Amino acid sequence: MLDVALLGTGGMMPMPGRFLSSMLLRVNGRLLLVDCGEGTQVSLKNLGWGFKVIDAILFTHYHADHISGLPGMLLAIANAGRTEPLALFGPKGLTFVVEGLRRIAQELPFMVEYYELNRGGEELYQAAGLEISYLPVDHSVPCLAYRFRLRRQGRFDAHKAEKLGLPRVYWSKLQKGEEVVFHGRKFLKEMVLGEERPGLTLTYCTDSRPTAQLPGFAKNSDLLVLEGMYGEDEKKPKAIQNKHMLFSEAARVAKEAGAKRLWLTHYSPALKEPAPFLPVAQAIFPETELGFDGKMETLSFPEAR
Repeated sequence: MLDVALLGTGGMMPMPGRFLSSMLLRVNGRLLLVDCGEGTQVSLKNLGWGFKVIDAILFTHYHADHISGLPGMLLAIANAGRTEPLALFGPKGLTFVVEGLRRIAQELPFMVEYYELNRGGEELYQAAGLEISYLPVDHSVPCLAYRFRLRRQGRFDAHKAEKLGLPRVYWSKLQKGEEVVFHGRKFLKEMVLGEERPGLTLTYCTDSRPTAQLPGFAKNSDLLVLEGMYGEDEKKPKAIQNKHMLFSEAARVAKEAGAKRLWLTHYSPALKEPAPFLPVAQAIFPETELGFDGKMETLSFPEAR
């Protein structure tokens, strides 16, 4: 299962009742944070999932509303007692930007590992139990969309275990992922598992115009989280100028991607009430929902729904 929480749904500046856009993912007790504008640690504290087990922070880009909360977040993680390395991911320039911000958060009890993502998304990374891929998108500065995949291993196949001649007393160890040595031969769990079962996929993109590559990148996502900077279609010239997305454009991306559901986020400060514009998106993609600060859900594997 994959727990998803929106820590904030605002763009540009925090507003009363709406912090800046940030998302938190939880898998088997480990956490992964996407973007960290000012005040993100307050939202995370309110959520109650803790700081110590944040294994990675990913940045879509380096505008202040997506990264200026990092020094405080690093100190909160340190105060929670973390000593394991913390991975940071982002577009080119990550090290330069973060080292500047760390002038006020220099003494940390853990190592910070930098992963600058420069080569167009063909690389795959692992963090907090998730497989991470990325796609450059269209904003006024280098910006990335992220795709998170939670794989699910195949079921234990007793016939395979029997054919291997492995006594039943060892089967439970293999099911738990432990290595077994029997009569000098090494056995791994992959030797007794069936085909991989359907997992879960979540795609996240803020601060971008719709691009030709985005629907394919988000194909068949169980949940697609996209920015809805402006609700009304009349704001399209402004969206084009500032390289943001309308509600209706996000809905078209979700429809073309074949996503199961769409959450909207990253609202303009001028969009105080997103709800009146939700039907605009739902007319295109009915499974559209409004994101809000604290929106949380557990995504279940397909067979468990």
